[in-house]
Amino acid sequence: MTRREHRGRRGVVHGLPARATPVTGGSELPARILVIEDDPGIAALVAYQLTRAGYRVETAGGGDGGLESLHREIPDLVVLDRMLPGLSGDQVLAAIREDPATRCIPVLVLTAKREQADRIEGLEMGADDYLTKPFSPRELVLRVEAILRRIRGFAGLAGHQGGVLRAGDLALDQDSMRVTLGGEEVPVTPTEYRLLRVLLENRGRMRKRDDLLEAAWDAEGRSRAGMRTRTVDMHIRRLRTKLGYAGDWIETVRGFGYRFRGPEPAVLREPGSQAH
Repeated sequence: MTRREHRGRRGVVHGLPARATPVTGGSELPARILVIEDDPGIAALVAYQLTRAGYRVETAGGGDGGLESLHREIPDLVVLDRMLPGLSGDQVLAAIREDPATRCIPVLVLTAKREQADRIEGLEMGADDYLTKPFSPRELVLRVEAILRRIRGFAGLAGHQGGVLRAGDLALDQDSMRVTLGGEEVPVTPTEYRLLRVLLENRGRMRKRDDLLEAAWDAEGRSRAGMRTRTVDMHIRRLRTKLGYAGDWIETVRGFGYRFRGPEPAVLREPGSQAH
């Protein structure tokens, strides 16, 4: 199997191997992944494994170059090293989440830091998933596949169901995948959107952390074994903060999981449509 790559001014673009099975990012083209990693060996390994899995991959060796590549062509997913020289991975992640054009891009963070506090901090900053070095190349590919699969799955569900799921001033638009509170948009990440939707759809019912991992992260079997239910807690905490007073509607069921206790949600149909 051969691998083609060409070097540009801002990074390296890796071509598809001849027999790769393309994995789409919501279109006919294989999903595009931007890898921001300053270690050439790790960057090459990650690019090789993802290219072999059928993805289009571009690498950038630093934060500034990564942001340039990101704005030149919006990727379907970013693999981001947290420890970058110059513009750090944390700063890159913050820039991604602050920009309306990029804040919904899923981000998988790579780091050599293994302490739980570092993992929690990364998730609180808006990472969708977290992988510590050294890591299994197979686990990396599986996590990327899981992230992209759930993104496609929820986008497909939104397109089929349509409508706006409401709870008081809180609205979740299933067509545009946007969340608003009192008419103002709430800048949620894809993972936060999925968590909120699951909770809204199950109003009044407690959802276990394991259930939320499976529903919002598409984490089953071996994939879920590598994730911690603490991950759910960190994303719920960030979601509550973003929702302000509406965040109080997400109740903690101590020792089990979470429950949405806000005003009754309902699907708002287009004017003139009739309920069946």
